[in-house]
Amino acid sequence: MHFSDAIDGFPAAKRGTFMESLPHTGWQLLEHVRIAQWDILEFSRDTKHVSPGFPEGYWPKTPVPPDEAAWDKSVASFQKDLQEMIKLVKNPKTDLCAKIPHGQGQTILREALLLADHNSYHLGQLVDLRRALGAWPES
Repeated sequence: MHFSDAIDGFPAAKRGTFMESLPHTGWQLLEHVRIAQWDILEFSRDTKHVSPGFPEGYWPKTPVPPDEAAWDKSVASFQKDLQEMIKLVKNPKTDLCAKIPHGQGQTILREALLLADHNSYHLGQLVDLRRALGAWPES
C-alpha cells in the first residue's frame, strides 16, 4: 500500500473527525507525517537544520484543516519530500553508512529506515481511521 492509497479520496468533511478509541484525526496524521518526514529529510542533508520542538512542533495546532487548500498543500509537500529523500538515497555520491557530520552517530541509511518505519506506522493509522469513519473504499 502506498501513502496515496490512504489519502486519495479521504472525504473533506471527515478530515478533522475524531473516532472513539482512535487518538488522531486525518488532518493530524497527515500533518504529523509531513512535518516528521520534512525534519528527517532536512536533518539528513542540511548542516544548519534545526528540528521543531518535541512533541508540539510535530503536530498541527488544530485537529481540523483550515481549508481544503491546506490539505492539498500538505499532501503535495509530503510527496515532494518523499521524492527528495528517495533521490538522496539513490544518489551514487551518498554514502549511506557514513555518519552524518552534524549528527550524533546517525547515517543516511538509519534516517531512511526511520522515515520508512514512521511513515508506515502512521499509514496504518490513516487506514484504521478511514475504516472507522466508513470512508475506506470497498474492494
